[in-house]
Amino acid sequence: MDHPRTVEPTEATDPPGTPRERVAALADALQAGLVGHAALVERLMIALLAGGHLLVEGAPGLAKTRAVKRLADGLEASFSRIQCTPDLMPADLTGTPVWRPDRGVFEFVAGPVFHSLLLVDEINRAPPKVQSALLEAMAEQQVTSGGTTHPLPDPFMVVATQNPIEHEGTFPLPEAQLDRFLFHVAVGFPDAVAERGILDLVEREQQLEMTSASAAPIRRLTVAEIRAARAEVAAVHLAPALKDYIVRLVMATRDGSAGDDVRAAIEHPVSPRGSLALAASAKARAYLSGRAYAVPEDVAMLAGDALAHRLGLTWRAAAEGETPRGVVARLVERVVPL
Repeated sequence: MDHPRTVEPTEATDPPGTPRERVAALADALQAGLVGHAALVERLMIALLAGGHLLVEGAPGLAKTRAVKRLADGLEASFSRIQCTPDLMPADLTGTPVWRPDRGVFEFVAGPVFHSLLLVDEINRAPPKVQSALLEAMAEQQVTSGGTTHPLPDPFMVVATQNPIEHEGTFPLPEAQLDRFLFHVAVGFPDAVAERGILDLVEREQQLEMTSASAAPIRRLTVAEIRAARAEVAAVHLAPALKDYIVRLVMATRDGSAGDDVRAAIEHPVSPRGSLALAASAKARAYLSGRAYAVPEDVAMLAGDALAHRLGLTWRAAAEGETPRGVVARLVERVVPL
């Protein structure tokens, strides 16, 4: 488990700027250090602005952990990382009461979950008890230990990663846990151009280290700026027709309005959290794009990451090679905005 990192407050000499400008600058800085991961950077920023959590899935070596660490470097907020293993205990994540004989009392010692940004690496290696402990933190922003409830920091964001190619010693996340994530992002392998860009980026970073030089620091986004940006995101306009579009997308997983083939492939349709996730993330995407209103493209572009992990396929559909993302893609094609 990595030691928690608490960031010192930014000095008052930092240049002025609106919360939107600060958010855009942070997104640009993340993108500069993550070649070929524009979608991941966008989802990280949307989750931060929408107050949601992110599940990132991809093979080893695809910069999943690097992305979260760079985000942490850009936030004036506490950060901690926990590496999941099958022998991990809930108290390793949440903390535990410790007996203090000098005072004759139990004192709660907080675990790594008590930080504004928490990286849970290889979450599917954590046993079900640990996953359940994380569920309360993600859903209610609190931890209950020894009969006492402890509030978590505000803001609070969990970014979890998982490796899809290893199954030995893993525990698949249950549907209730998956539903708590705003997005489930699948990170693929880079193309040749991006791979070359990665080589160049790493070479530049190594040269800076060897010359004792340092890259331009990321201007950290303060907690006050995060809250101000979230307030502005909440004020982004969501037209009634766009709300209807979101509802029709989600309802199509339940009522067969997108076709009998889609309905027959779905065992467990999307819950109302899917509608809420799409609405909140569409607002945040519009904000990142510099708009005061969301458009159907915002919804369509985010539907796969916001809805696919909330779907449960029938055994027949899975056996025939169907995937949740493929089903959502068909929904987006067939359910058109009004």
